[in-house]
Amino acid sequence: MDDIKNQNVLGEELVPCSIDPVTGFYRSGSCEVGPEDHGCHAVCCVMTDEFLEFSKSVGNDLSTPVPEFGFPGLQTGQRWCVCAGRWKEALDAGFASPVVLEATSAAALKYVSRSILEEYGVDALDSDLDH
Repeated sequence: MDDIKNQNVLGEELVPCSIDPVTGFYRSGSCEVGPEDHGCHAVCCVMTDEFLEFSKSVGNDLSTPVPEFGFPGLQTGQRWCVCAGRWKEALDAGFASPVVLEATSAAALKYVSRSILEEYGVDALDSDLDH
């Protein structure tokens, strides 16, 4: 895997995670990662109340809008590229959210195994592509 930037955890081409709201470290709608992305925003998650609350409790409030940064705040059911380490932390605490495997970068495999991601996997078409 020379260029995992555009490859998903299934070894295929990375598909978009969310275009409304637009996600990704590079705000491309994709969970592609690169050298500037020190947080490795690689995991395309479908937000749940539990995940949002957990993330907020550990210092990353994803549900409150921050208009000055163009961040609308997330709601349950929306998709977002989250840091692989944060997703793993939520997993360990019992609050992992569903993962869109086709839209999750292979870079996430540095933090969590493919088999664990697959346990939480949902099909890209089963989780509304606009979110």
